[in-house]
Amino acid sequence: MKTAFVALAVMLAAGGTAGAGTTPAGTVHEFIDAFDRGDAAAAAATNTDDVSIVDEMAPHEWRGPGAFQAWAGALMAEAKADGESGNRVTLGKTIRTQVDGDTAYVVAEAVYAYDQKGVAMAEPARMVFALRKSGDVWKIKAWAWAGDEPHPGK
Repeated sequence: MKTAFVALAVMLAAGGTAGAGTTPAGTVHEFIDAFDRGDAAAAAATNTDDVSIVDEMAPHEWRGPGAFQAWAGALMAEAKADGESGNRVTLGKTIRTQVDGDTAYVVAEAVYAYDQKGVAMAEPARMVFALRKSGDVWKIKAWAWAGDEPHPGK
């Protein structure tokens, strides 16, 4: 998603104590809200330790222990190379939420807005999440960004 989580990646610390939400959609919003606040520990804490991630920058897929941190490193490298800053993800409407016992599936509209070498850019997308419930807490087990080509404008 063209480094949608660069600020998160820059601030990413090992571990985190913030908990995930009590509903699947709540956890998704908590993840994005934490990123937009620059709270790396809270964003990381909404994902399981062995999260699987699919995103548009190479190598396009990360999974297992350390996947979140490896993905964040790839985001930082690409952002620096592309001259990106001021990134923000805005979630639109939740398109679908399906809960099956202790698993859930959430699809949401999203827009990634950022500046690339001083030009305002926007990338509309959908984010897809698979979540797992442990006790009363939902955590993101896997997520993917499915974005259109970025274009000028916010």
